[in-house]
Amino acid sequence: MKICTAVVAASAFFAAQPAVALDQSASVKVTRLLQASSSWNGAALAYPGGQAEITSLLIEIAPGGETGWHLHPVASFGYILEGELEVSLKDGSVKRLAAGQALAEVVNTLHNGRNVGKGPLKLVVFYAGATGSTLTVKE
Repeated sequence: MKICTAVVAASAFFAAQPAVALDQSASVKVTRLLQASSSWNGAALAYPGGQAEITSLLIEIAPGGETGWHLHPVASFGYILEGELEVSLKDGSVKRLAAGQALAEVVNTLHNGRNVGKGPLKLVVFYAGATGSTLTVKE
């Protein structure tokens, strides 16, 4: 019985520890940018069926420019390299991000991204889809 209790306690301890892809050392610094099971508006994330495929895009938006209303049918995460981004939903929800910040994008929800900074906006977006998945659908 004592062994079983110890195994359960150890399992709970290790399950509570965040997953790290690389150990830190004197020459390696690891910084978690994002860990999420839901998008920034609270909706649960889910992966599509089929052969997994990751797509990454560098998106650049001029000052005052915007993406136009669109949605992503697959989970995606973005990281702001430079500038300021404002993401709006049709329900009036707004999320603002600056360089160095990350977000889990909304899935199957119309949204518009706008560069609200004075300089160019550069963001990298990673899409977790399946081979042949549509990444973006315009309104």
